[in-house]
Amino acid sequence: MVRETFDAIVNNVDVRQNLSKLRQEIKEESSKYALLYYIGEKKNLIPTLLESEDAKTRKNAVLLMGDLALEEYLPFIVKGYEVEEQRFVKSSYLVALRDYDYRDYLPFLKECLNKLLQVQLTEENKKHTEEEIRELTTLIVSMEGVKKHEYTGFQKLSKVLLLTNRNHIPVTLQQVQMIEQTAKSFNAGVMVKTDRLDEILPIRTYQEILFALDGAQVCQMNPIQAAKLLCAADLVGFLSDRHKGNAPFYFRVEVKSKMELSKKSEFAKKFASELERLTKRQVINSTNNYEFEIRFIENKDQNFNVLLKLYTIKDSRFSYRKNTIASSIKPVNAALTVELAKDYMKEDAQVLDPFCGVGTMLIERHKAVKAYSTYGLDIYADAIQLAKENTQAARQVIHYINRDFFDFKHEYLFDEIITDMPFSNSVNREQEISDLYQRFFKKAGVHLKDDGVIILYTHNLEFVRKYSKVEGYQIQKEFEISRKEGTYVVIITK
Repeated sequence: MVRETFDAIVNNVDVRQNLSKLRQEIKEESSKYALLYYIGEKKNLIPTLLESEDAKTRKNAVLLMGDLALEEYLPFIVKGYEVEEQRFVKSSYLVALRDYDYRDYLPFLKECLNKLLQVQLTEENKKHTEEEIRELTTLIVSMEGVKKHEYTGFQKLSKVLLLTNRNHIPVTLQQVQMIEQTAKSFNAGVMVKTDRLDEILPIRTYQEILFALDGAQVCQMNPIQAAKLLCAADLVGFLSDRHKGNAPFYFRVEVKSKMELSKKSEFAKKFASELERLTKRQVINSTNNYEFEIRFIENKDQNFNVLLKLYTIKDSRFSYRKNTIASSIKPVNAALTVELAKDYMKEDAQVLDPFCGVGTMLIERHKAVKAYSTYGLDIYADAIQLAKENTQAARQVIHYINRDFFDFKHEYLFDEIITDMPFSNSVNREQEISDLYQRFFKKAGVHLKDDGVIILYTHNLEFVRKYSKVEGYQIQKEFEISRKEGTYVVIITK
């Protein structure tokens, strides 16, 4: 197919349309290689099409050159961009450069950007000028990267929102109120105005921390008005007051809304361009290299709640977790589990995790309530090795054994069994999981003291209820973690 299409271009048949068709055909890697093999010396034909009188032919030709990414095309693309007079085509040359090593042309690209920023925007040129500015910025930032600012605003008074598990907001609220009594809950977590951020950041049960700008917490679904609102709320001042170093700051836009994807993309693009213009590019949109995110969340009134996520603040709460496997529990869920079960834990307890994976549950358990002797078992040797590395990073002592729990023997009994139970989304494995729960409760009784406790993070609450009862256990507490995922924390005693 690519041969016929390329031959049509060679023979000057519907060149513009066949260039576009060829681009579609080589999206499959095998077709791309087939074309490169076939065209041979004729590959020099494509750069000559940049001299076509038809602007759309030039556009399709340079985009094809970008797709093929042949090194010898690079100077032709740069020269073509330099002499191109049609504004709506120029950004296509820049798109074509993305997969090339264009570092030698960076001074030229920077000079083009500086000149472009001096252009007076009008209704006629605004769209394509902003598009060209955006592509030039992307190329420069992609090659040079972003020197991220250092966050220094830990004692600056800020309105902070901690997003949490919606079923257990009070768990985090109680911890925040020990630092700031004025903290209060809202439907997605905890909000607080604080100048003690350094004390709040280590709390382990929130999922994400966001900032709200005074005067710009809600905006209309109008990108131009939204940009004006953030400028009026002194976004640049907010960032400058909390970071070491001067502007520009690099950002991305996230739109969480029921609107169509194309409309969300259009909103984000128009908002970002207007925000750059209004701030005189003290904040610059960059989709891959960014320091903060402006998040628009549609509310019930069909307006946007506006929040900022600062990636300049390092989240080191779970930095010990160097390794994971596919079935690993999220560390924030492990932290929430131990916080919910805290009243049932004893200090200096002897603790066992029969399905320990990479050790997250045991590490979080020890951080919440200090244990005396802790053992983790897993049938996968690789998981055990990863757990040892994680535990060393956490500066804890846990004894890991590569063994099947059902073959495990130990000379003394345990005060506590805590684990993230194995699960499967496959209906075909449901009986296998059911059998595992039945065997688990029978085997747990062999290792648990009479006053011991079992703390389970489970995807199969029905099996917990059924087989714990059969073996004479009592369920003390059930906590729903996620109805969507079907996850629960269950506290069980003999």
